[in-house]
Amino acid sequence: MKKRIAASILAAAMAASVLTACSGDNTASADGSAAGGTTAGESAESSAASQASGVITDGFADVDTNGVTVSFWHAMGGVNGEAMDYLVNKFNEENTDGITVEAVYQGSYDDTINKLKSAQIGNMGADLVQIYDIGTRFMIDSGWVIPMQEMVDADGYDLSALEPNIAAYYTTDDGSLYSMPFNSSTPLLYYNKDMFDAAGITEIPASLPQIAEIGDALMNEGGAQEVIAISIYGWWFEQFMSKQGLDLVDSENGRAAAATKVVFDENGGGLNILNAWKDLYDQGYAPNVGRSGSDTASADFTAGKAAMMLGSTASLKQILQDVGDSFEVGTAYYPAVSDADEGGVSIGGASLWALNNQDEKQAAATWKFVKFLISPESQAYWNAQTGYFPVTTDAAEEQTFKDNIAQYPQFQTAIDQLHDSAPEYAGALLSVFPESRQIIETEIEEMINGNQTAEEALQSMTDQINETIEEYNLING
Repeated sequence: MKKRIAASILAAAMAASVLTACSGDNTASADGSAAGGTTAGESAESSAASQASGVITDGFADVDTNGVTVSFWHAMGGVNGEAMDYLVNKFNEENTDGITVEAVYQGSYDDTINKLKSAQIGNMGADLVQIYDIGTRFMIDSGWVIPMQEMVDADGYDLSALEPNIAAYYTTDDGSLYSMPFNSSTPLLYYNKDMFDAAGITEIPASLPQIAEIGDALMNEGGAQEVIAISIYGWWFEQFMSKQGLDLVDSENGRAAAATKVVFDENGGGLNILNAWKDLYDQGYAPNVGRSGSDTASADFTAGKAAMMLGSTASLKQILQDVGDSFEVGTAYYPAVSDADEGGVSIGGASLWALNNQDEKQAAATWKFVKFLISPESQAYWNAQTGYFPVTTDAAEEQTFKDNIAQYPQFQTAIDQLHDSAPEYAGALLSVFPESRQIIETEIEEMINGNQTAEEALQSMTDQINETIEEYNLING
């Protein structure tokens, strides 16, 4: 195990130089060896996620948690952090098991996972940690966790209320849950209803070509200075792959086994995205508004400059607040690359991982806190305060949830889109996702700036990401 962890740390050090502060959603601003002795080409998920941790012996029923303190690391700042503090305090005040949760804000998602990697060198990890979606592969392979399915089974907990299209991202190919979904989101198309009305547009575009078709009307009659603000963001590229129903990487999108290469160059999906994106740019409909971290796209939309933008569902409340009474905000499904696409969207955000500290009492107390966080009451509150999806369908019966939907009907679009998607569009698992996204963003930016063609951008993405995957697998194989 020490050898595998050392390999993970070495890989993490390689990744640290290029990690970005992005995740499956970018609303707050918005990687290891194959565990269990498997190689990178084998099913690391099944071995790492389903393998017993050795901590839980006879279930949780008779475990005394009185006096146990649970250390919880999270990456929620601002209003999201306030909502998190509320839930932690509520649990501490109301639980009758003598458990105290100490929540520690660790900064961004990247900060959190990097601090965890550093802490694990000295075996000083937390009991529970919130990790973004693109850190999933690293956590699976690290060997540091108690698979969430083991805790579920120890308690006889019923997972049937979990949203299936959310749970699918964090589930192994053998059906085991390795982390608990908590704050989940999907991307949406936001649009300025006033501009659409002024331009006489009644049909909301469902694809990038359809956006181009209404571009002139929005600019000439609708008063838009930009048709659509699309930040250069690797998550958008991944979502466009899902909308095409195509895999990003091999090994069944990195779910049957650790990925060994990308396949978006072979299946045509990557070039389709680049050509459609470049076409919108060349026609003057989608100018370069910078990378995702710049927030220019959101600023252009909320200021009434752009008629549309791509954004996370978890951005909805902030966008409505920033727009105020300036115009009416509409929401629609994330656009497809072409009219013929029949895929869906994958979720972003983060999930909860139980760390293996070789202590059954800590594990039992951690699980009780996890159950509280995903309870219908907690999830309805979390949704209302942050805009993230409730991860359990039972939350829809809570009055808090119903009141929130009544106040913000635009959020119903996100729920409908989630339910209209399918688990097979859950998205890829990739050990070098942070690096991959930076590569994709750099090459798209080079293409838009006229420094390379779509074909050249695709080849450069393919070569760089494959090299990064190969290096990672060599270290961790």
